Amino acid sequence: MKSLKKILLLLLVLFVIAQFFGPEKNTGDLTSVEPFLEATNPPENVAAILKESCYDCHSSHTRYPWYSNITPVNYWLADHVNDGKKHFDFSKWNAYSVKKKDHKIEELIKMVEEKEMPLKSYTLAHSEAKLSASDIEAVKEWAEHVRIQLTLIPKPQ
Repeated sequence: MKSLKKILLLLLVLFVIAQFFGPEKNTGDLTSVEPFLEATNPPENVAAILKESCYDCHSSHTRYPWYSNITPVNYWLADHVNDGKKHFDFSKWNAYSVKKKDHKIEELIKMVEEKEMPLKSYTLAHSEAKLSASDIEAVKEWAEHVRIQLTLIPKPQ
């Protein structure tokens, strides 16, 4: 029994020490998505959906909940954000080629249509980020229009 208490005490001490360390936070400015918004011109309702349901994991700006300061949760959240930005980063829209932009928007349509985005683990804590059928339809309609606009951009010779 004494050894169990020592192990639990050691684990508690390690947990407390771990709270002083954590991954770098994604604390850029939300203005980083302005080039994307200017280029794709989403209607007001779609812009609000993107802000509420997408930007935390897919831009340079994440709104962190209170529990993001607790290790190991902070590492789990950082991994989600880094993975999300790897797949599509609204803040890097201008760095994408026209072909890549089209592909990213195509993926966005697919993920939203199939209800794979936003992630269920995200909407558990952020119920306001859940997409209704009308939200999905609005995003899809706008995104399809963006894809049409992208085909009109002249290709470099």
